[in-house]
Amino acid sequence: MSETNKSVLAGRRPSGMRDGIVAAIAAYLIWGLVPIFFKQLTTVPAGEIIAHRVVWSLLVMTAILAFSRGFQDAWKIAREPARLFRIAIASTLVMGNWLTFVYGVNAGRILETSLGYFILPLFNVALGVIVLKERLRSLQWLAVALATMGVALEAVSLGELPWISLVLASTFGVYGLLRKQLPLDAASGLFLETACITPFALAYLAWLAFDGHASFGLVPYRDGLLIASGAITAIPLLLFAIGARRLPLNVMGFLQYLAPTLSFLVAVFVYGEPMNSVRLTSFALIWIGLAVFTVDLLRHRQS
Repeated sequence: MSETNKSVLAGRRPSGMRDGIVAAIAAYLIWGLVPIFFKQLTTVPAGEIIAHRVVWSLLVMTAILAFSRGFQDAWKIAREPARLFRIAIASTLVMGNWLTFVYGVNAGRILETSLGYFILPLFNVALGVIVLKERLRSLQWLAVALATMGVALEAVSLGELPWISLVLASTFGVYGLLRKQLPLDAASGLFLETACITPFALAYLAWLAFDGHASFGLVPYRDGLLIASGAITAIPLLLFAIGARRLPLNVMGFLQYLAPTLSFLVAVFVYGEPMNSVRLTSFALIWIGLAVFTVDLLRHRQS
C-alpha cells in the first residue's frame, strides 16, 4: 500500500472521525449560541462591535499563526496582487455578513438570522447554477422551489422582504465561493481577511474615540466582551477547519444545520421572538426543502 493511501486511511480512523465530530459539533454549538453573547452588547452599535471584532480577531490569529509557524502561506498570497484582491473582496463580504448578523441579533431578529443560514445551502445551489453553470436534478429544483416559497411566506409574515436572511445567505455564499478558489487554510485566510479590513476598523474606532462616542473604556465588563469577540470569531472557525479535514462532506452537511437550529431555539424560547402560523409554515417549507436536498445528495453520493 502506498504512503498516500496509508495517510488517507489514517485520516478516516475512528479516533480521527471522533475528533472531527467533536470539533465540528463544538464549532456549530458556538455559532448557534453566539446570539446570546452578542445580546450582552446591545448598548454598543453594531458597527463598533464589528470594528472591535476585526481588531481583536487579527491579534488572536497573529498569535495562532506565530505559535504554529503558519505565516508562510499567508505571506505567499499577500505577495500576489490578484489573489490579495480576492481576499480583500472576501473580507468585505464577511464583514458585511458579520455586521448584518450582529445588527439582526441586537435588533431582536434572531429568527431572521437563523433563516438566513437555513437557506444558505440552497442559495449555494442557486449560485452554482448561475455562476458555475451547473445543472440541477429534479429533486434539487424541488428543494429550491420549496425554499423560495418559504422566503416568500416569511416576507408576508414580516410585511417586507426578509432582507437580513437574504443578506446573510448571499454574502456568506459568495464569500464561500471566493474562498474555495484560494489555496488557503482557515487560519491563514482569516488572518489575511482581517488584516485587509483592520486599517478601516482602527480608523473607525479612532474616529469614535475622537468624537467622544466610543463605548470602549467605560464599562470593564463590556470591554471584556468586546475583546473576547476576537476569540469568539477565531475559535469556531478553527474548530470547523479541524472537523472539515477529518469528516466526510455528507457528515459535515448534516451537522451544519445544528447552528441555525440552536439560533432558532434561542430566538423562540430564550428571547421570545414571535412565531405565528405563517412564519412557522415558512420555516417548515425551508426545512422540507433542506430534507429533500439532503436526501438527493445522499442518493447520488452512494450511486
